[in-house]
Amino acid sequence: MRDYKALQNGSDIRGVALKTEGGKPVNLTPMICVDLALGFVAWLAAKTGRNYLYIDIGRDPRVTGEELFREVSYRTAWAGCEVHDCGLATTPAMFMSTAFDTPNEPKADGAIMFTASHLPYERNGMKFFTKDGGLDSADIKQIIALAENMEEDFSINREWKWVFPRNLMKEYSQHLRNIICEGLGKEEGDKPLEGLHVVVDAGNGSGGFYVKDVLEPLGADCSGSQFLEPDGMFPNHAPNPEDPEALESICRAVKESHADLGIIFDTDVDRAAAVGSDGKEISRNRIVGLAAYIASKGHPGTTIVTDSITSTQLTDFIEKKLGCKHLRFQRGYRNVINKGQELNKEGIDCRLAIETSGHAAMEENYFLDDGAYLATKIVIEAALLKKEGGHIEDLIADLKDPLEAKEVRFKVLAEDFSAYAQEVLDYVESESAKIPGWSLAVPNYEGVRVNVPGGWFLIRKSLHDPVMPLNIESDNEGGVEETLAKLKELLSAFDKLQ
Repeated sequence: MRDYKALQNGSDIRGVALKTEGGKPVNLTPMICVDLALGFVAWLAAKTGRNYLYIDIGRDPRVTGEELFREVSYRTAWAGCEVHDCGLATTPAMFMSTAFDTPNEPKADGAIMFTASHLPYERNGMKFFTKDGGLDSADIKQIIALAENMEEDFSINREWKWVFPRNLMKEYSQHLRNIICEGLGKEEGDKPLEGLHVVVDAGNGSGGFYVKDVLEPLGADCSGSQFLEPDGMFPNHAPNPEDPEALESICRAVKESHADLGIIFDTDVDRAAAVGSDGKEISRNRIVGLAAYIASKGHPGTTIVTDSITSTQLTDFIEKKLGCKHLRFQRGYRNVINKGQELNKEGIDCRLAIETSGHAAMEENYFLDDGAYLATKIVIEAALLKKEGGHIEDLIADLKDPLEAKEVRFKVLAEDFSAYAQEVLDYVESESAKIPGWSLAVPNYEGVRVNVPGGWFLIRKSLHDPVMPLNIESDNEGGVEETLAKLKELLSAFDKLQ
């Protein structure tokens, strides 16, 4: 009996693909990936009503990617799909394979990307796309159900098809170069980025193309860029634009190179962060603020949807400085994207849905969370500012940082961790109102957010893990520890919370 439910991670598939000493057992094998891919094919055939499907498949450089990619490609062709081998690719490019209208290259009906984002080298996973974008968790549940019951001789039309090569990253790079040229009012041959110095850190993931195929052909100086070569062991630092070591590394590279701008990607390039010419990171609230500035140009009053842990200072910046509306929603990039799309359907203008993790989806770009697209919009702004003697960090000079910030993750030891965590949230919500100076934040869409003197805290439950993340910010010296102490005292009634 096949049971793949534990592999679902929200709207993705994630698992252990390589056995390591002392590590978890492998639960994502080539044949399991084949089952899941064929489940996707069956789901897509039912969705489209078509028995002849074009499926594009790509991967990031992690060490198990080639084997998983190879098995899935040929078994998917055996099932009767025309498969396009996109090789080393990025997650956003795989979606764009369903959108590009390229001569001699049909739009893909669906795309599969092998990636586990920023996770360690022994992990891998799968992301699925159609022309409507990335799939939701409900879609993944349906695909898993189909995969668990897949027949050995599954075929949608009983006719073997071939696996054809597709240079998708060449098309995608040209697409990004066109955007830069249009944004700067230049032709590609004009070298519109000449004089701009950009340092890129690809973390040995899929993002090295951005230097050699996007920036340098347009005249940018990319000296000082680092970790551009794909290496599925990720030997230099975690390929994660939130990781403190990774951010310290790119900040140091920008300062040493005296660059105008730094860009750092995660492994599959659906996330990005930046560094200003001052060598200071532009991440979390600051990358949200910068993306909001860019998205608001020409769209006064637009709504910016973010995840739940953004600061009050960011709200002030979005609403008072940019004149936009800030909707603080839920953690999870699909949650913020879906909310942005929902607002537009309701007639409420929303140009940006973004998580503090660096997932940024713009309405003008299919609401696709695309780190290279965000980087491209930032590069355009940096080039325009350079001509006027300004710097990218100038755009968020009015965005203040909290004096103190801290994240704590409480372990939930109860067997039914979700129900126990909900009890904790209900208790915090009812008791917070009794503490002088504390008040519930309204509206609130996730966990319990409480305003405290000089700051706030948010406690929530994880959807998949037995933990309760707690975020605290304060503008008062010692305010974080004071809030944490009071909250721990409040939570002392729960003996299965550590």
